[in-house]
Amino acid sequence: MRDDVTPGRVKAARGVAMAADFLQIGLLPLFAEGWVSPFNDALDVLVAIAMIGLVGWHWAFLPAFLSELVPVFDLVPTWTGAVFLATRGPVGAPAPPPPMGALPPGPPAEREADPPRRLPSP
Repeated sequence: MRDDVTPGRVKAARGVAMAADFLQIGLLPLFAEGWVSPFNDALDVLVAIAMIGLVGWHWAFLPAFLSELVPVFDLVPTWTGAVFLATRGPVGAPAPPPPMGALPPGPPAEREADPPRRLPSP
């Protein structure tokens, strides 16, 4: 995933992937092998281009694209799985920044040079 990917682009990529999988699974009779099969392949090419354009290249997009070419295996929501895999946070994600208004710890308190003297007791 690229470094400049915003949360809005991630949401858009996930929406495109889910919509493509919904179309291919929900409209199965239209996308089954036959005269509409080229539209199914064109949809897969467009989704692949959209994914790479939105979130950048990720290795998960290649198996997703190739599995969509297998006749029965395209019933699995591979685009959704690939985009969720590609847009998850990095493995060693840094800790989130402190909340607004939280101050970093200040310098240590200074000791007084001479502690106050106690008067001798009579």
